[in-house]
Amino acid sequence: MSDKKIALITGATRGIGLAIAKELASNNFIVIGTGTSDSSTNSLAKEFEQNNIDGKAYILDIKSQDSVNQLFDKIKEDYSDTPDVLVNNAGITNDNLLIRMDDSQWFDTIETNINSLYRISKVFLKPMIKKRNGRIICISSVVASTGNAGQSNYVTTKSGMIGFCKSLAKEVATRGITVNCVSPGFIETDMTNKLNDTQKDQISKNIPMSKMGNPIDIAYAVAFLASEKASYITGETINVNGGLFMQ
Repeated sequence: MSDKKIALITGATRGIGLAIAKELASNNFIVIGTGTSDSSTNSLAKEFEQNNIDGKAYILDIKSQDSVNQLFDKIKEDYSDTPDVLVNNAGITNDNLLIRMDDSQWFDTIETNINSLYRISKVFLKPMIKKRNGRIICISSVVASTGNAGQSNYVTTKSGMIGFCKSLAKEVATRGITVNCVSPGFIETDMTNKLNDTQKDQISKNIPMSKMGNPIDIAYAVAFLASEKASYITGETINVNGGLFMQ
């Protein structure tokens, strides 16, 4: 058994999730990343190989309890251990004004972004309780604090995530487990890269630092919360947004 700690990052195949995976690897973690398809996990495995990252990529459907259970079993089989750090990063958007939103847009977003927290956190929390040590870190969003037109479904999930973390933090604090959120603002990812220059300029004008963030900015915050340096921080939300929202 390796003396390295294990970190599991859901939705690790690109953007913020991939940056978190690389940063935790540089902090001496074994990194387990999940994707939703063979192509995405194969791509992630190549990233790990090219960057000499100690870890593996697995397929996970976070909407399926069976898939979550299978992931748990595979990790335990491959590493004879369970993750010390769980980063709940996977999620989707299904934007629309509420009056125009159909049921599938609402319920699929809730199922993917919030119900998955229950499924995966419950399964991977149990061994953390036995170890009396662990970190659960959830990636929320600045819109959880500000709201955003056309995203009532997404905002509901990201606000709920913060409440979930606060409640769970109180439940497991005496077991040496911390539960926190990182709340990104506008970050340069595949999603924002689809915007034109005018849209990007407008976004930047609303940010006091006059620029969008980089995925590594989120990864640094996650790595801090995963470290022993953050052992007395729990139930908190770290806002990483260039001053867009100040709490």
